Amino acid sequence: MAEVKPEDMVHHMPMDQLQGFEYCIDSNPSWGEGIALGFQHYILSLGTAVMIPTMLVPLMGGNDHDKAKVVQTLLFATGIKTLLQTLFGTRLPTIMGGSYAYVVPILSIIRDPSLAQITDGHTRFLQTMRAIQGSLIVSSSIQIILGYSQLWAICSRFFSPLGMVPVIALVGLGLFERGFPVVGKCVEIGLPMLILFVALSQYLKHVHVRHVPVLERFSMLMCIALVWVYAHILTASGAYRHTALVTQINCRTDLANLISSSQWISIPYPLQWGAPTFSADHAFGMMAAVVVSLIETTGAFKAAARLASATPPPAYVLSRGIGWQGIGTLLDGLFGTGTGSTVLVENVGLLGSTRVGSRRVIQISAGFMIFFSMLGKFGALFASIPFTIFAAIYCVMFGIVAAVGLSFMQFTNMNSMRNLFIIGVSLFLGLSIPEYFSRYSTSSQQGPAHTKAGWFNDYINTIFSSPPTVALFVAVLLDNTLDVRDAARDRGMPWWARFRTFRGDSRNEEFYTLPFNLNRFFPPS
Repeated sequence: MAEVKPEDMVHHMPMDQLQGFEYCIDSNPSWGEGIALGFQHYILSLGTAVMIPTMLVPLMGGNDHDKAKVVQTLLFATGIKTLLQTLFGTRLPTIMGGSYAYVVPILSIIRDPSLAQITDGHTRFLQTMRAIQGSLIVSSSIQIILGYSQLWAICSRFFSPLGMVPVIALVGLGLFERGFPVVGKCVEIGLPMLILFVALSQYLKHVHVRHVPVLERFSMLMCIALVWVYAHILTASGAYRHTALVTQINCRTDLANLISSSQWISIPYPLQWGAPTFSADHAFGMMAAVVVSLIETTGAFKAAARLASATPPPAYVLSRGIGWQGIGTLLDGLFGTGTGSTVLVENVGLLGSTRVGSRRVIQISAGFMIFFSMLGKFGALFASIPFTIFAAIYCVMFGIVAAVGLSFMQFTNMNSMRNLFIIGVSLFLGLSIPEYFSRYSTSSQQGPAHTKAGWFNDYINTIFSSPPTVALFVAVLLDNTLDVRDAARDRGMPWWARFRTFRGDSRNEEFYTLPFNLNRFFPPS
């Protein structure tokens, strides 16, 4: 066997910015291409915007009209929050949509005896929505205070590249239940979508039309259109006429009732459901979800920076973004979206899939959200895409984000047993503990914490149901207490130090400076 020469050994140097992107955070495609890419991000965001109201509104006592209005409101608020975050927050190309982290405390509000005893369904829906709004308005203060006071920036100084590996990885991997388990509920639609999307976006990505890699950039739109038509043909031909209800819900294209229930023109406005009601018990429970969404958003911001070919956001910028996330949650409470705010992980993954990390594309996408949320029936047409189709795309997008988290290991010493221990334990517990809470809740119809103090139950059940949150607690604790004295280089701290302050690297000013010369009034630290 021939001896391997040193020059033949593969050695990849760590890179501050991910290479190979056609457009990075502050470079823009042509307006035509940008509009098409923005529309693609809008379509992808519909999965979460439809799924959360579809799950919660019927439990609140709402009908199809109420569900359609909540979907419109959530999309409208998502557009506004995204514009605010991309203009004045972190300025990363991220979409600020609805969060599943709020489901546990919201279910607790829905089951509140004072609300559950209301017999009229629509009245119960309105009263429950107002209670949710009040809780979101109060709890949003946590993110606003942590963000604008720079307290989160101080906390983030305890984060290292090593500690961020399991957190960012589980921002993607922790969503596995929304991937193939949902695809499997309608495999004849989900599996072709998954295979077709991978084939077009990866194996045929070098196909160019007028020097534009159309299949790499727009394969998601093409695949959704093709499989949506295929699903409609199956529905119209009666293929699901005698199948189980679960199969019909996941496969049919005519059961969402969003188009018939939507108005032609409807503009969401603050307090449209009535005056919010406030309860200390509900608000304290909701604060746990605010903390969870804050941590998940932190991981998603770091992944988005990588997939926008930018440097890691400095602590000051990260904290500024969390403050604007709090403003977003406050808007959720005022408008009544039925949930709080977080970064949509699937759209972060799409940045990597298309190799376009442009901020302008996301801002165009926000414009589509606001526009179609006001034109009710047109927006409802796109929102009636079967969720199985989105789940197939999630299998790819969540995987890309998880891989970005793992890529942070390049800045650490993975020949260190200490580092292997921290990453391994954090990843395992980050998956295992939430899985225990999920299975317990499914079998017992209540979380493992079920004391007489409802707010305490919501705190424990919400925090330990989030994989990134559990991973952050475990990883940061171990990383800052275990053999830490001589481990700075192994943890990746020399590389990380440049990006901890705004002026630590000259590129920070290029990527994260506020527009309209606002940095004069809000000088970065």
